[in-house]
Amino acid sequence: MSGNLFPNHLPVQRLTPKDGMHYFFGYFDKSPWDSTGKRLLAHRVNFIKRQVRFGDVAEVGVLEDGVFTPVASTRAWCWQQGSMLQWFNDSEIIFNDFEEDHYVARILNLSTGKIRTIHRPIYCLSANRKYAISLDFARLDRERPGYGYPGVWTPLLEKGWPSNDGLWLVDLENDTSSLSVSLARIVQDYPGLGSDQATSWFNHILISPDDKRFAFFHRWRHFGPWGPGVLSHITHMFTCNLDGSGLYPLNLENMSSHYTWIDNTHIINYSHRFADGDRYHIFTDQTNEVTAIGVKSFASTGDGHCSFSPNGKWMLTDSYPAAKDSCRGLYLYDIANDEGYEVGRFYADPSYLTPARCDLHPRFSADNRQVCFDSIHEGFRGIYLMDVSSLTAK
Repeated sequence: MSGNLFPNHLPVQRLTPKDGMHYFFGYFDKSPWDSTGKRLLAHRVNFIKRQVRFGDVAEVGVLEDGVFTPVASTRAWCWQQGSMLQWFNDSEIIFNDFEEDHYVARILNLSTGKIRTIHRPIYCLSANRKYAISLDFARLDRERPGYGYPGVWTPLLEKGWPSNDGLWLVDLENDTSSLSVSLARIVQDYPGLGSDQATSWFNHILISPDDKRFAFFHRWRHFGPWGPGVLSHITHMFTCNLDGSGLYPLNLENMSSHYTWIDNTHIINYSHRFADGDRYHIFTDQTNEVTAIGVKSFASTGDGHCSFSPNGKWMLTDSYPAAKDSCRGLYLYDIANDEGYEVGRFYADPSYLTPARCDLHPRFSADNRQVCFDSIHEGFRGIYLMDVSSLTAK
């Protein structure tokens, strides 16, 4: 048992073929399932362990009954978040790609094969599919390898915190965009330790379920906060309206990590608070209300990719590899009863370079009964399914 987590390991089914190729979906804050729950989206590549290079191609396709059917390819992808591949609706998918000298997004109709190109790559989508938020994936790749896309240079990359780049609101119907939040605005209005002397970047953007606001991270590097001579990134977390108005500093206490919106006003975030340290915290948007959860269960597991079940009763999360066995834990937390369960442990080869690592990135199905995740515990990248209904259906 890890900490105060009850051991309850559940059977796992691999959904992807064992054919010498490598499969993964991407991040934990998006769902690979279509509305029927029968088809999942996935990427397929022919290498692992090393960082993605400019020109490396990933296939995108549909996974059903253990069969992967490729439908397109992309040159805009990374190990941690793929190509931002997701369902646009029941008949269309959206993903990022490279065209001429810049990154774009593609909306592909699976029935007709028709492709519509959006002039900016997307980071996240609104629930109504009218809008997306975009950023400079080249800046993100340079500052946080494994999350952006390599190979594109623009003069903006020479600036530490430009006033004419940042987070862009993309109108998907009209293929237009406008700058919502600039890097300069954040550095000037919410200065942090050394932020005016460092290169800034934005990351981890998610739109609220009602499509009214979005959350994001502002990050920069500074020596010292984690020990003498240690250069690490500092994170400030914000929310704002889609057009950039109503900007609110959700957490300026130097560390926010993985998060998802629980509902229109609440966010679960593994973060630091001066009052109680590193915890899973629930923030109430545009207020000072912050509550720690799972303190007993997750006292020793550290940071994890956290999300809530669609019915709001369970938190799903994971861990980074433990020093003792190089295994990642997969966890479910019963919120009402304050009980956590370790439902699996999966080996992660420590020889993988950090940008090419394979986090579990677990994701709940819409009916709360299944969890899918990416893993390398069999020696290759694959997508796995776990039936968790023995716990979540109680």
